[in-house]
Amino acid sequence: MMTLREKNSVLDRINDELSASYSDRLGINDPVNDTVPSRAEVIGVTGKLLEIIFPGFEGAGTYPSTRVLLGAVMRELSDQIGRALRHSKGGECADCQEDCSFKSDELTIKLLNALPGIREILKADVEAAYKGDPAARNYDEIILSYPGLKAIAIQRLAHELFTAGVPLIPRMMTEYAHSETGIDIHPGATLGKGVFIDHGTGVVVGETAVIGDNVRIYQGVTLGAVNFPKNACGMLIKGLRRHPTIGSNVTIYSGASVLGDVTIGDDSIIGGNVWLTESLPPGTKITALPPEHRMKFLNGKK
Repeated sequence: MMTLREKNSVLDRINDELSASYSDRLGINDPVNDTVPSRAEVIGVTGKLLEIIFPGFEGAGTYPSTRVLLGAVMRELSDQIGRALRHSKGGECADCQEDCSFKSDELTIKLLNALPGIREILKADVEAAYKGDPAARNYDEIILSYPGLKAIAIQRLAHELFTAGVPLIPRMMTEYAHSETGIDIHPGATLGKGVFIDHGTGVVVGETAVIGDNVRIYQGVTLGAVNFPKNACGMLIKGLRRHPTIGSNVTIYSGASVLGDVTIGDDSIIGGNVWLTESLPPGTKITALPPEHRMKFLNGKK
């Protein structure tokens, strides 16, 4: 059995080795700095925002009024945005603390101002889910239980922050939605109104994807990139358009992959398991050949 002195010696050695590794500056290496957004706080604010959008569905009566929630979001989100802004400056912001605080308040207010409009769009998303799914009994069932709606709602909130230039937090929000729902929508993607993701598990929507109005997407669909251009130094070039534009009134069935900077025209249908890397004119239906099945009868039975 190790003595207390021996245990402390081992812990001191491990601590020294870890401390030395922190000096490479390749990661978040300062456990006491206040410039890293808190994952738990961001998730908490996201829940409050959902409760504002769908009153009574997220907080189970925890909050007495929307006004109280707005005040809580104002404080908590502004603090997290301030942390993200300071972190994006590399922690070298002793002289701009006041500027970051003012900017974080401004960005938070910008999102709060957008909430009524986001709620109206999400009403159309709920209606699209109800009209598009024969198993849906009512709107409440969709709001309370459909993962597609939750992923879309969080993405719409995160998209406002992303387009406003808020670092880190939008991606934290959509990755939280991803972990909760199995649906991965980048906060940079642009979604029209009346979008319905049915079932949803395995859906991936890339950063520069654009989705029109009244689009229905089934499980396992990827709206992704087909290649990743590099610069002269061999590094990936960031920010290029590399994902599809999906027109309005389009249906994309399960397992389909639409890849690259292509355009799918309005009123088109993309069948299950299609692999598509070219644009389609409006009103196109594209399907994959059915797989060849082999049957083997066991125990001589037919």
